Amino acid sequence: MFNNSSKILFVTMMIMGTFITVTANSWLGAWMGLEINLLSFIPLVSDSNNLKSTEASLKYFLTQALASTVLLFSVILLMLKNNMNYEINSSFISMITLSTLLMKSGAAPFHFWFPNLMDGLTWMNSLLIMTWQKIAPLMLISYLNLKNILIISVILSIFIGAIGGLNQTSLRKLMAYSSINHLGWMLSALMISESIWLIYFLFYSFLSITLTFMFNIFKMFHLNQLFSLFTHNKIIKFTLFMNFLSLGGLPPFLGFLPKWIVIQQLTYCNQYFQLFLLLMSTLITLFFYLRICYSAFMLNYFENNWLMNSQFNHLSMKLYLMFSFFSIFGLFLISMFYSMF
Repeated sequence: MFNNSSKILFVTMMIMGTFITVTANSWLGAWMGLEINLLSFIPLVSDSNNLKSTEASLKYFLTQALASTVLLFSVILLMLKNNMNYEINSSFISMITLSTLLMKSGAAPFHFWFPNLMDGLTWMNSLLIMTWQKIAPLMLISYLNLKNILIISVILSIFIGAIGGLNQTSLRKLMAYSSINHLGWMLSALMISESIWLIYFLFYSFLSITLTFMFNIFKMFHLNQLFSLFTHNKIIKFTLFMNFLSLGGLPPFLGFLPKWIVIQQLTYCNQYFQLFLLLMSTLITLFFYLRICYSAFMLNYFENNWLMNSQFNHLSMKLYLMFSFFSIFGLFLISMFYSMF
């Protein structure tokens, strides 16, 4: 539908919209940045040759437009309160604003659009919506001091993300529910410190890039494709499932490090109940990741003896193995580097 130069333009506008939101000194400026981001992302999602992507772009537009409308309404209420001395409860305005930002980021209980949307996207668009599109809403959430309401979203996100992935066979929906679960951890980190949230987000983005890179190369969209695709290349198969465990936060992989930091900080803040719920949800998440990996790691597992065509060239192989190396052994490397200083 669009050529490469048009896509580069839309990606540039999307990045610019995010930076406008992050650097805005007013809520109206932040809303404008979110709108630029929204209008530049929709052409990247839509594809006239694919009905699923067209449906996904419509779902994304309607959901984000609703959230933007309510956000603009809360901005107007705030301006009426500050400039015209209307008697409006500040906590009510903040609660409306927080709800719209949670909807934009895909956090529970406003998550219903997110897994269905992901199921109609390409892997590159899925990666954008799991990582980059969360930066602006989460930064705006950090400006609001509503920890009592935010904790409800954290609890719902971690358990809905964990339980929702139990019966999924679609890889994109599985990654969507994993993203919701990780979003609960990111919101918990956000309640402690912005720097901890940023560290968690960077590690999560790296692990998501590693997995989606492989899924995109081999055009994998369902779980049954994982078991029959790498019959003749055990290294790729082994690293792929190890990356799954790393994304779930299983020690001693790199994905455990950001969760370790959050656990440590919650312990310092004496938030033991919240920490208990976070760990319980992670155990559920690790259960279905281990269930996926268990059969592949068994020596007597039946494998199809046929090859699949792919565009996995030598450069892609090196790049993927480099990402996987840091994903699997990154915790050891960081621990060694930290002990040296």
